[in-house]
Amino acid sequence: MDQSSVSSTPARRAIVLGGKTGLFGSTLARTLRDAGWIVHAPGREDVDLFSEDALAAYIDACEPDMVFNTVAYTQVDKAEDEPEQARRVNRGLPANLGQVLRTRPVRCLHISTDFVFNGKQSTPYTVEDTPDPQSVYGSTKLEGELALLERIPDRAIIARTAWLFGPGKKNFVQTILGLCRERSSLNVVHDQVGSPTYTVDLAAMCLQLAKHETSGLYHLVNAGQASWCELAAEAAALAELPCAVHAIPSNEYPQKACRPAYSVLDTSRFTETTGITPRPWIQALRDYIFHDLWNTELIQNTSQHSR
Repeated sequence: MDQSSVSSTPARRAIVLGGKTGLFGSTLARTLRDAGWIVHAPGREDVDLFSEDALAAYIDACEPDMVFNTVAYTQVDKAEDEPEQARRVNRGLPANLGQVLRTRPVRCLHISTDFVFNGKQSTPYTVEDTPDPQSVYGSTKLEGELALLERIPDRAIIARTAWLFGPGKKNFVQTILGLCRERSSLNVVHDQVGSPTYTVDLAAMCLQLAKHETSGLYHLVNAGQASWCELAAEAAALAELPCAVHAIPSNEYPQKACRPAYSVLDTSRFTETTGITPRPWIQALRDYIFHDLWNTELIQNTSQHSR
């Protein structure tokens, strides 16, 4: 074959802010690398994300096709006491990023949250539904969405997600399984319902959107819905841990920040864009437990395998 007739497509380049240590960012960086992207995942020591000049210089040096922002102030209750710190990260960083990218031909995918909704619906929230956050965390994340879309409306994707679990960092499922090893029973809230989401699947969804020339709002979660109690009980059952999970109302587990009672997200626009329907969260949870956690100290097989 005449090699001169074969064209080679250069590898796409990405910056994943939060990709060095973050629960989702590290998985996203790995997913992009596995797909052939050249990925830069800076740590705090590599670039000051809150300096427009420093961020601009870093982006110019890396020459990315796309920037993924997974950095957020996610301590929901602490944000009620530290609203300015939460706003600095959740609004300030995407605003800064949008300002830098205004004059550069780079696209951006920014991760947001189900907390932008008030939780008063009884059907899944679509991208057309009006946000109405009830917490500092939710309010500052919404401010970040708007700040980025205002600056680069045609090159920004806002990807709202929820209830993340996955490899590499502490999360709700991992915490529950750790407690189930130590206790015979747990009490878990049952009157908050949402969309449990596996970070590996979320990363794959983000990769798919990156392949499309699209912009605007998307909801990216696994299919189905669950309460925190249902998620905990399913995880304990899959891990075969002899721990009873009991349902309690939220008022028996008071928290400073208001959480949406119902925040299931509708992924229709993602499916319309990509042709892909996210798989159910229960299937994803099985993969997480059997693939990512099964050989860790968090899980001890107590069924026939250990008899």
